[in-house]
Amino acid sequence: MPLFFQRIVSVMEGIGEDFEIVCVNDGSHDGTLSLLMNQAEKDERVCVVDLSRNFGKEAALTAALDHSRGDVVVPIDADLQDPPELIAAMLAKWREGYEVVLARRADRTSDSWLKRVTAQMFYRVHNRISCPELPENVGDFRLMDRKVVEALGALHETHRFMKGLFAWVGFKSCVIDYVREVRAAGETKFNGWRLWKLAVEGITSFSTFPLTIWFYLGSLTAFGAFVYGAYIVLRTLALGIEVPGYASLLCLILFFGGLQLLGIGILGEYLGRAYIESKKRPVYVVRDVHCLRRG
Repeated sequence: MPLFFQRIVSVMEGIGEDFEIVCVNDGSHDGTLSLLMNQAEKDERVCVVDLSRNFGKEAALTAALDHSRGDVVVPIDADLQDPPELIAAMLAKWREGYEVVLARRADRTSDSWLKRVTAQMFYRVHNRISCPELPENVGDFRLMDRKVVEALGALHETHRFMKGLFAWVGFKSCVIDYVREVRAAGETKFNGWRLWKLAVEGITSFSTFPLTIWFYLGSLTAFGAFVYGAYIVLRTLALGIEVPGYASLLCLILFFGGLQLLGIGILGEYLGRAYIESKKRPVYVVRDVHCLRRG
């Protein structure tokens, strides 16, 4: 954490513009909050938003955007994998008239082979079945004009896939390539299960294709069952009744039973999302905000 503040402050002071650093404590149980509070007491440009519990990465990012005040906002992780030095180039593009400046990872060798492969698969699947398309290898690290942040703030959905929301609001965009660095400290908490849940969140948030495909699959299955039923009737009329095989019958029952359960599961995923959204709960709850400059 001290290394992050040292580096980000040095970069921003070198740029020569007024700035503030909004830090979100997403229900941590270690010494993160005390470190943030100490930094806020030493530097009035640091604002600490303390959430009442852990609400997840997407909610924490939403809280940071909601509590930002600048003409431009740059979400960045504290692990320094995304270089703060790129902010100067982002600002230069913003001054050219771009409202969103995307930072694209030109080299992902710092990630594991499995993560690179699964990320590539996700982008391909998502962009084929969802709208809008997501720019590949672009994370949360980007520059956004104030009007973009306000547009995001007007979206009140509880289930939030921020990469999709960033793409959905649109605005004039450009891309800057960079090489992502290794983590300066700590370990990622995004294991395979959490990444899978995030991928499902992204697809179900911006696509109804998983629902639509079951119409075609059901139609194809019904047509196949009709053809097979007609064949059985004609064979019985022509050759008489014979004892059927129970093994094949059991396989068919298990296959179609599993198919139905899978379809119900997909319906349940969308129904569950509608149920949660109908409650209209806030995305996050703030315990306290520590900002000396704001009073």
